[in-house]
Amino acid sequence: MSDEFPVGTLFGLLFLLIALSAFFSSSETGMMSINRYRLSHQANSGQRNAKRVLRLLTRPDRLIGVILIGNNFVNNLAASIATIIAIHFFGEVSGPAIATAILTIVVLIFAEVTPKTFAAIMPERIAYPASMVLEPLLKLLYPLVWVVNFVSNGLLRLLGVRNTDGGGDNLTRDELRTVVHEAGTLIPRRHQAMLLSILDLENVTVNDIMVPRHEVVGIDLDDDLEDILAQIRTSQHTRLPVYKGDINSIIGMLHLRNAARFLSHDEVTKAAIVQEAREPYFIPESTPLHTQLLNFQKQKRRISIVVDEYGDVEGLVTLEDILEEIVGEFTTDVTDLEQDMLPQADGSHVIDGTANIREINKSLGWHLPTDGPKTLNGLILEYLEAFPDGQACLQIGSIRMEILEVRDNLITSVCCWPAARRMTNEIGQA
Repeated sequence: MSDEFPVGTLFGLLFLLIALSAFFSSSETGMMSINRYRLSHQANSGQRNAKRVLRLLTRPDRLIGVILIGNNFVNNLAASIATIIAIHFFGEVSGPAIATAILTIVVLIFAEVTPKTFAAIMPERIAYPASMVLEPLLKLLYPLVWVVNFVSNGLLRLLGVRNTDGGGDNLTRDELRTVVHEAGTLIPRRHQAMLLSILDLENVTVNDIMVPRHEVVGIDLDDDLEDILAQIRTSQHTRLPVYKGDINSIIGMLHLRNAARFLSHDEVTKAAIVQEAREPYFIPESTPLHTQLLNFQKQKRRISIVVDEYGDVEGLVTLEDILEEIVGEFTTDVTDLEQDMLPQADGSHVIDGTANIREINKSLGWHLPTDGPKTLNGLILEYLEAFPDGQACLQIGSIRMEILEVRDNLITSVCCWPAARRMTNEIGQA
């Protein structure tokens, strides 16, 4: 063959085949490395290149089939030509071995590692132009690709793999969380926190964020009428539960906007208050927040009464409480939270025993357990399995605690600090 074709022509053909091998190698890596979500977005935006690549990726077995058919063809042909050139220069004895050694190094560097590395770093710059060649080539070689895929898919089925479509790109919640974290500056930190909070709604129930029963402010119809009217006029809340004697006997929810209707009358009666109260909306304490958010929307409600499995009132939750789980605190109650957790000079915090554990974790970045009791008092009592007689010290996780005050079977004040921080302060003072 070297007599029929000049050596220069053979070298030129060999160079072309190595370039084609680099094309197929980089195309494979670029197609498989491209960001599917960015690709889908660009395809939905009308970009032709993205649509073409997306069509090819819907059947990755066919795409890989046409790439490997082309790659193996040019590599085998290149090996044959390299052998002919080597025989021409080194003879029939040592020529094939020399051709194999040299061609292996050349192909490895110029047709495999370099183009594949480039394609892995910038897949779009390779995949988009390569798709203009691969799509018509797939149509041209479709019969051969079909035969190859038929055999290979049969082998895959023997191994238990039956789905060869490229549609398995759905993200789990944890994977989506990782995507949000890795977005970096593409998504502002504030927006990242909001997105992650939305993902967490399913793991949080209304019992975790509700206003507990003992903190619920309502209208007791057993009180004097003058006291009730004074409470309505001075209330800081827009909606108040109306009950008789005990909060378990809730009659309705009074919106203070409607209170103007009976406050303008010369003579106000308790019956008029009950008449303006709307029927209460009860929900189970185990309702996930994402479900309750949709229920508020469907029921056209903004506040609900939380009850346990026996129907006893546990507290109440509002639409604002759920929204604060997503966007953070935006009400005027932040000062109350600060009063519940007073920072000390040594880095510790004096925390009210009724403070919510989730709020403590969010404010101080701690990781106290939240799968049991909801308040710090309940958490300590569960840990001690008894009421402390007085001041006592304990450690829950990485947080050390010193009970400062116990009143009426309730731990009212606790000094808390991370163990590592207090140890660091003590070393520094020494």
